[in-house]
Amino acid sequence: MRFEQLDVWKRASRLACDVYKALKDSRDYGLKDQMTRAAVSIPSNIAEGEERESQAESARFLYFAKGSAGELVTQIYIAVEIGLIEKQQGGLLIREAKEISAMIAALIKIRKGSVRESSVDYNIQPRT
Repeated sequence: MRFEQLDVWKRASRLACDVYKALKDSRDYGLKDQMTRAAVSIPSNIAEGEERESQAESARFLYFAKGSAGELVTQIYIAVEIGLIEKQQGGLLIREAKEISAMIAALIKIRKGSVRESSVDYNIQPRT
C-alpha cells in the first residue's frame, strides 16, 4: 500500500496544515519553528518508513513519527499555557495528535509486533 492511501498519513498531513494555520500570525518564531517541524515530521516519517524495503525499517521510522507526535503535544500544551494558541483549539490539536499517535502505534504493531502506548488525557489544565 502506498503511504498516500494510509488514513494515518492523511490525518497527520492535515494536522501539520492545521498547526501551520494556528500559528500563522505568531511572532514567537522559536516555538513556531519547533512546532511546525514536529508537525511536518509526523507524516514525513510515516511516508519515509513506508518507502523502506523492510518491516523493521518501516517500524523504525514509525517510531520517529510517534516521537514527533509526543513532541508536538508537549509544544501545544506550552503554546496554550503562554497564550499562543487558544485553549479550545489547543485541545482539538492535542486530541488529534494523540489519536494519530495511537494509529501509528497500531501500525507499528503490525510491522514489528509491539509498542509502548501512551495514555490519552485531553484536558488542558491552566497553571495555578
